[in-house]
Amino acid sequence: MARRQATRHSTITDVADAAGVSIKTVSRVFNDEPNVRPLTRDRVLKAAADLDYHPNVAARSLAGRRSFLIGLAYENPSPNYVVDLQRGALERLHGERYRLLVLPFDDASAASGKMQAIARASGLDGMVLAPPLCDDPATVAELEACGLPYARIAPTSGGSHAPDVAMDDREAARAVVDHLVGLGHTRIGVVRGDPSHASAGARLEGYHAGLAAHGLAADPALEVQGAYTFVSGYEAGRALLALPDRPTAIFASNDDMAAGVINAAYEAGVSVPDQLSVVGFDDSNIASVVWPRLTTIHQPIRDMAREATSALLSLIDHEETVPHQMLPFQLVIRGSTGPVPA
Repeated sequence: MARRQATRHSTITDVADAAGVSIKTVSRVFNDEPNVRPLTRDRVLKAAADLDYHPNVAARSLAGRRSFLIGLAYENPSPNYVVDLQRGALERLHGERYRLLVLPFDDASAASGKMQAIARASGLDGMVLAPPLCDDPATVAELEACGLPYARIAPTSGGSHAPDVAMDDREAARAVVDHLVGLGHTRIGVVRGDPSHASAGARLEGYHAGLAAHGLAADPALEVQGAYTFVSGYEAGRALLALPDRPTAIFASNDDMAAGVINAAYEAGVSVPDQLSVVGFDDSNIASVVWPRLTTIHQPIRDMAREATSALLSLIDHEETVPHQMLPFQLVIRGSTGPVPA
């Protein structure tokens, strides 16, 4: 059998020859060094693209004492949320010299106060903190003290000089209640989010504010604890639908739990939306997969991750950043909500 010939990868010498410059000039271009004429830089980059040449990140980090690694730290039980989070960060890093190191934690409290050690062990140049780590006082204080550049996604607490990108969870939850009351619902249940996430408290506040704005009293019997997981939403849905005077609508604090509620309704023989309206939060992939498709709050998770990563790159490069960015939410009305049953 003939031996398979190894594919030859382009080298920095190939790029230099194709661009008609020295190897040192190519190195200067990829290290963003000054004193390279724009036309020369363009010629080198075009030659690299034509040859599908990619510089060795490890070698460049040794030469410049930088790792070109950005950390993305999070703890979230929703796989749909996590996918959008990573996509947003990767979109911003596309075409950049930096690479993304994903740092998932099963329990954010276990990482509290240890982010500096994790960053040093990984050789990170900076870090993006997603909920709930972005609100952890020990983590924020530690990063502030050690001077590692970082940015935060959707924080609800202060005490940080880092740039952050967020949306208004409280107002979004109020918009959900407005929508349901507009359909005639007055008995609205809620599945609360994971209490370790600040967003859960903000969304519950918005739910209460929405009820009060329409003259409706909050009923503790209609509030069930969830954990931002499908299973917790399913269990909460079963509990709410077992009530003697069950709700005609349920607001779940994320899409995974809303999908669990729909599953519980199906098993109980309760038709959605004819007998029960269900609303989620996030507008993640699962919102368009379940049937009926979920009415939900579109949270710009991918956009927030992309903008936070962009702010972090600016910090690392000592450029000006916008301290706080508030991105808009949108109520997306689909087939899981309808008029209150007669």
